[in-house]
Amino acid sequence: MGSELMTDYAIWISAMVFAGLLGGFVAGLLGVGGGIVIVPVLYFVLGGMGVDDDIRMKLAVATSLATILFTSLSSARSHYRKDAVDFSLLKTWGIPIFIGVVAGTATGGYVSGMVLTLVFAVVALLVAINMTLRANASALRDGFPNGPVKAFCGFVVGSISAMMGIGGGTLSVPILTAFGFDIRRAVGTASAIGFIIAIPGTIGYMLAGLGEANLPAGSVGYVNFIALAALAPLTMLVAPFGAKVAHMIPRNILSYAFSAFLLVTSIRMFVDVWQHL
Repeated sequence: MGSELMTDYAIWISAMVFAGLLGGFVAGLLGVGGGIVIVPVLYFVLGGMGVDDDIRMKLAVATSLATILFTSLSSARSHYRKDAVDFSLLKTWGIPIFIGVVAGTATGGYVSGMVLTLVFAVVALLVAINMTLRANASALRDGFPNGPVKAFCGFVVGSISAMMGIGGGTLSVPILTAFGFDIRRAVGTASAIGFIIAIPGTIGYMLAGLGEANLPAGSVGYVNFIALAALAPLTMLVAPFGAKVAHMIPRNILSYAFSAFLLVTSIRMFVDVWQHL
């Protein structure tokens, strides 16, 4: 039993190192907060450790959001130095994103974990297809058509991101590029959006999970602080390197990289949903 426990801990630590390094790099490169990497890794590792299917996705989503608190700060600082953060957009988008996060967190705490898994897979696939088809396409228009459309887009970014455990870049980057934003500026601004999403999302999932049975050791609600302590330093360390690379490679290559990453993640999550059904 002792050797099995040691093996479980070794797998857990190795997975957290992998998720932290890769998640941090992708956070800086794509402005996605790292959650698009961290959520699947946590989800499958928790499953391998015998965590109940109905709560492991909620644990993965909540812990990812807590990690994004730190990743977004590191990534946004790097993009700010490149003058790639649009603060005027943050001011107008902040409130609808915040409202969306509250709604998404409330929904995520209520529905089953498999519903969150399916949401993650579907949205990741749609965004991957969109970014692939539009990698070399021109913008749909120069700027949002009006305030209500802009606010609605912000609400969608906040609500879906809270249900997926991501920093917002997965949705905000394709939306912003479709409305005429340069991909690098969209990525830089998305890295700052992650912080707006992570604060209410983390608090909401902590509250939603209070009293939940069978949570792993170190959990407060659905946030696991053992995983957070392992992930946060690594993601913060590596995120600036990803941000640096984002400003060195061509715009279409960055879009294709974003798409490929989302596609692989989506397929793997769909497989798990299918096996569950």
